[in-house]
Order: sequence, then structure tokens, then C-alpha cells
Amino acid sequence: FLTCAGYRRTISMDLNHQYWLEESKSFHLRFYHWLNILDPLLLLASEGEIRNARDLLSRCDQVSANTDKEKKVKQAWNVSLSSVHPDNGSIIPLLFRPPAFFPAAAPLVLATLLPHTKVFPSFFWQCIFQTYIAGFNLANQNASVEKRQQSFNHIMLCMGAVSYTACLSVLPEYLMKRYNLGSPTMQAFCRKFLPAPLLACMSAFNVMVVRSTESDHGIEVMDKKGNIVGVSKNAGAKAVRETAISRAALIGTSVAIPSIFMSFLQRKNVLRSFRAFTPVSYIVTVAAFGLMVPTSFSLFPQAGKITRDRLEQDIQLATTESELYYYRGV
Repeated sequence: FLTCAGYRRTISMDLNHQYWLEESKSFHLRFYHWLNILDPLLLLASEGEIRNARDLLSRCDQVSANTDKEKKVKQAWNVSLSSVHPDNGSIIPLLFRPPAFFPAAAPLVLATLLPHTKVFPSFFWQCIFQTYIAGFNLANQNASVEKRQQSFNHIMLCMGAVSYTACLSVLPEYLMKRYNLGSPTMQAFCRKFLPAPLLACMSAFNVMVVRSTESDHGIEVMDKKGNIVGVSKNAGAKAVRETAISRAALIGTSVAIPSIFMSFLQRKNVLRSFRAFTPVSYIVTVAAFGLMVPTSFSLFPQAGKITRDRLEQDIQLATTESELYYYRGV
């Protein structure tokens, strides 16, 4: 983490944005930071504690560099990065903060993967899961540009995306019930092979629809000093695309790993009792999801980078910088 000794304040850039710009250059570094930021105990920070943490970081260059102060600075960074949006400095709603993602989404993932006897319970849990993912995507999107068009039309678009992804996600269950696909081959295909790529695609689609305003209206790009150069649709499309890939990797891998692992145990006759099979399957699913959350969040830098020749002509003419930066979102 940035300490007082190594911290350089840039007035025109938000604290969190500057942090990611300087501290997200490698996957391993990003993964380490996310392990700290995703601590659920950070959800206990009150609004006053969050503002105090931000105040401490804003005057970090005035804090004496001793061990106790450095510990406070590190904790302040954790609180700030886990609670405050880097684009506008607003406090993220509690349920949609990054530390709340695993505790909130893990039970929903388990519920969606249960072998439901009817289609409706499966559809219900998929709706809840996709609604939460949509809310998380919306709360953690790039917010550098005021999106006036993000009103009734965008709300309806998000609702349509949730309904569409929920319907397609229960397609394997529906096909088995509707056409009585009881053969071992079809059961294995619908329950073990199809869910992972299907849920991965639906999760990516959810991101692309909910955050479509970024590619439609653009996001701010800036130089390394935090000076705003312009608003770019190309950068917005890149930010959405990278986040969609990371979300697909998160959900797809979290579903695929338990399926592959449990199939291996079955072939080796390690688990002969159904009573043992079910809890082990749940534990593996939760463990895979817990590992993939920081991994997927770390796949791409939070402070995204785009070369000048990939930006719009007016932005290319407005700067001589070879690379510009933007906030990718989570």
C-alpha cells in the first residue's frame, strides 16, 4: 500500500483513482490489494469513519512517518477503496460495495445451482442473482460523465436484461422438464456442461447492457497527472468489454470448477454417499467462488490505459500524450 512517505497527492484526481493508477501495474499487486479491500469487516465502517479516512489520506503528506501512523494510513486506504467511488467521491451503497459481493452473491450462486424439481424456483433464484449482479454493476460503473439519458429508458433496459438473462440461465432446467430428457447423456450435458458457459455469457451480457451508457456516451480520459483530456466512447467500450470479460471469468469458472472436481471424485469413487456428495459440492462451489472474486477483479487494471491512436480524432488533437487513462469500474 502507498504510505505517507511514498504518497504523492494529485489535486485534480480522486484519491482512489490516483491509488489505482499507481498501485495496479501488475496482476499480483492488484490481487494482493483486492484481498485486503474485500475484507467483509470493512462493511462495518460508518459514514463518519469513511470521511475521517478520506480526510487522513487527503493530508497524508502532513502525517509524520512513524509505524502507528503508517498502519492508520493503510487501514484508511482499505476503508476508502472499499467504500468510495473513485469517479465522484460518493459513498457506494452498502450492499453493492466490493466487500459485500462475496457474502451477498455466494448464497445466490448456490441457490441457482441447486437441482430444482420445478422450473419456477430456478427462475426465481436466477432473477434474484441477476438483479444483484446488475445492481453491483450499476453502483460500480464508471461515473465520470453525468448520464442524463440514464433514466426511465435505461431502467427498463436493465430490467429487460435481468429478465432475459434469468430466462436463458434456466434454459437447461426447462429443456429437461419440458422434453423429459432423462437419459444420462442429456442429464450430464444440461447439468454439468451447459451451465458454466451459459452463465458466463449471461453475466457478461448483464455488464454490457447495464453499463451500455459508457460506450454510448463515453467516459472521461485523462493524462497521468489527472488532467481531463476529453470524453471518449472508445475508452468507454473498452472499459465495459474488460469488465464483461472479468465477470464472465468469475461466474463461468466458479461454476465449472465444482462440476469438474465433483465429476473427478465420482469417477474415482471417493464419495459413494449422496449425503456426503452434496455438502462437499457446496463447499467446493463456495471456495471456487471465493477464490475467483479477487482473481477476476484483478484481471484488468482499475486505472485502464488506452493508446492515443485508439481514441477519437478530437482527443488525439487535444494532447501529445501517447497513453491516456480512465477508471474501468469493478
